[in-house]
Amino acid sequence: MTETLAFGTVDTVLGRLLVSETETGIVSLDFRDTPAARERAARKTGLPVVDAPGRLDPALAALRDYFAGDLKTFELPIDWRLTGDVQRQVLTTLYETVPYGRTITYGELGDRSGTGVHAQVIGQVMGSNPIPLIVPCHRVVASNGLGGYSGGSGVEVKRWLLTLEGALPATLDWDLTRPPGQAGVGV
Repeated sequence: MTETLAFGTVDTVLGRLLVSETETGIVSLDFRDTPAARERAARKTGLPVVDAPGRLDPALAALRDYFAGDLKTFELPIDWRLTGDVQRQVLTTLYETVPYGRTITYGELGDRSGTGVHAQVIGQVMGSNPIPLIVPCHRVVASNGLGGYSGGSGVEVKRWLLTLEGALPATLDWDLTRPPGQAGVGV
């Protein structure tokens, strides 16, 4: 049986997310559903694209529940084919050991992963994570602050996600239904 790639989308406070899944599991997540994102996923996986909406139902439901504040753990199969050995080891360690509401520093993740790579390299691994949110690179922070974030509109998305999870205290005007950077709008 030939493996295939299917796409699904879910509307969130961060916008319409594009999820790509093979028969093995989730292979990528993009913060924007665009023709370029779909083409990039198909090219990187080298798999034929099929229309298989039912395949993505569990992942899309899990993301809806996460953004509603009702899901604390993604228990979805992951297809690691778009990662190299070191990246896979680091991201697997993150996925399996850093729970909802917790953070870890870049250096701590490097140590915990057993890769021996420096904190700066861990930052590069996080920036190239093909499955953000589900493999929670937003939970990896600098030893002196939030650090960077390449998902969505950047560090404000990271701050919003960490606030959703309770890892950062919510400001008085924070609202689950408002996108990052729009707290207090309309109040």
